[in-house]
Amino acid sequence: MKSRVLGSAVLGLGAALVLAGCGAGQITQTDSMLPAVNGALGQAGKLAVRNASLVNRDQCQQAYTAGSDAPVQFTIANAGTQDDQLVAVSSPNAAGGTVDGQKIVVAGSKLVVGPAASGATQAADTKIGHASVTLTGVKSTIWPGQTIPVTFAFRDSGTVTMNLPIGAPSKPLSCESTAQVKPGS
Repeated sequence: MKSRVLGSAVLGLGAALVLAGCGAGQITQTDSMLPAVNGALGQAGKLAVRNASLVNRDQCQQAYTAGSDAPVQFTIANAGTQDDQLVAVSSPNAAGGTVDGQKIVVAGSKLVVGPAASGATQAADTKIGHASVTLTGVKSTIWPGQTIPVTFAFRDSGTVTMNLPIGAPSKPLSCESTAQVKPGS
């Protein structure tokens, strides 16, 4: 009787070990999933640019028209041991770009860029500084759902180009359509 119980225990333990190892070392279905954020993701050396997008106008007309300026929002995380600096932002879809405020991305911390960052609570050990970036003189209308290429240039880490969308509205919009759509338009 003892040998049956011992044999069953050994078989049970063996089956548990085999089942536990079934997925070990395998490529998972979730290994290439991106986080659920509205903006684009990019990497330049040790700098990670995350959740980058054009700021939503928070108006019923969310598009940026030709000639307008489009503020950009994103976070830069510096995983390196040396400080770096955001020196320029540009796009072939804009006449220029401005970078104002904090430009240094301190080693081991984050730099939050955009209007949402101004009211954010800052943790001294993880987020240092605030900056604002604006694409000036948009060359053609940019609609929600459309992306435009934007290049971020850093002093030491080089450049990264990402396709940025217009971000989601930061507040509920109550827009009533007064336009009549004609059949066939």
